[in-house]
Amino acid sequence: MRPSIAAVVLMLALAPALHAQKPRERDLELPIGGTPGPLDAITDVAGVEVGHTTLISGAGKLVVGKGPVRTGVTVIHPRGKANPDPVFAAWFTLNGNGEMTGTTWVQESGLLEGPVAITNTHSVGVVRDAIIQWELSQKNALQPWWLPVVAETYDGGLNDINGFHVKPEHVLAALNQAAGGVPQEGAVGGGTGMVCHGFKGGIGTASRKLSAAQGGYTVGVLVQCNYGSRRDLRIAGVPVGEEIADLAACIANNDPLPADSSRRHCSESARHDVDDAPEQGSIIVVVATDAPLLPHQLKRLATRVSLGVGREGGFGGNSSGDIFIAFSTANARAWFNDQPVTDVKMLPNDRISPLFQATAQAAEAAITNALLAAETMTGANDLRIYAMPVDRLLAMMKKYGRLR
Repeated sequence: MRPSIAAVVLMLALAPALHAQKPRERDLELPIGGTPGPLDAITDVAGVEVGHTTLISGAGKLVVGKGPVRTGVTVIHPRGKANPDPVFAAWFTLNGNGEMTGTTWVQESGLLEGPVAITNTHSVGVVRDAIIQWELSQKNALQPWWLPVVAETYDGGLNDINGFHVKPEHVLAALNQAAGGVPQEGAVGGGTGMVCHGFKGGIGTASRKLSAAQGGYTVGVLVQCNYGSRRDLRIAGVPVGEEIADLAACIANNDPLPADSSRRHCSESARHDVDDAPEQGSIIVVVATDAPLLPHQLKRLATRVSLGVGREGGFGGNSSGDIFIAFSTANARAWFNDQPVTDVKMLPNDRISPLFQATAQAAEAAITNALLAAETMTGANDLRIYAMPVDRLLAMMKKYGRLR
């Protein structure tokens, strides 16, 4: 049974209080580098709004169509939900075993029209259609047709992904409730059922602010983190995955396990064994900036996300969908044809390198924030995914001389 809208609203209301109890990378002073913006979030870029609908219900054995449900949808409005002005944009795929709709038009036009949404793999279609419904209701008629940008990662371990629990009303709620401020992180929205480097993952966000001498621009990043092997996880250069090699996924019941199962019962003693499973999963990354970049420059920015993912221990495995999109909120009204010629501003290429560094740093920080925010979750068939233990993370940082 899927949650009612009232239940969804209740979960959304409770999430900020839960989030406030969890430290973020800036609070812990992790040496990732760069200067975070005031919120250390994608919403440090003026105008950007983020909304989530989180769907959590049921427990125990998977029954397709009934649950357990651990999923949702996340939306990002580049200029806010009340401003339909398109933004210059570009996208990049590190590894393409995934989906991001609408990207052929982004590439062709150099513009992003409307929000970006992220959900689970099998809900891309309903989210796309609901965005069109919402745009029509807002009377945002830029063209006679809409080509929404919707991306996905796979939550079929914890969630009844084939039950199609994300409905149009959940998408509309996320679109309409989107706001500024620090977005909820961890197991919320599209990231509800996601696993990252063998720990509970999900949504994370961060930002980096350039110095006045570098232009004072802001780069904000939001990730849906569902990729990577435990053994490869590194944070600020520390091999966290090798050091915290227990807390592997387990089954939270006492039913007999299949003979070929690689899982253990959670009641069994934890083993100190780094997971040797192949790297798989996906990560979607949205980059926002207020720097005046043209689409070809935003493509360059989007490719630098790969360096932040690599710093965290990802390498774009064969079964991973690592897809990134970057947009700039500068150059307002560049889309409109009310003048015969549109004047736009462009940052010179020889001043763009600090933005590249900020993008890599913010991507690493956003993934780290997703791991820090997420709580241990038990989902379909009693699969349990543990949260990354913050106390042990800090101990590793001190051990390697990265914190005092």
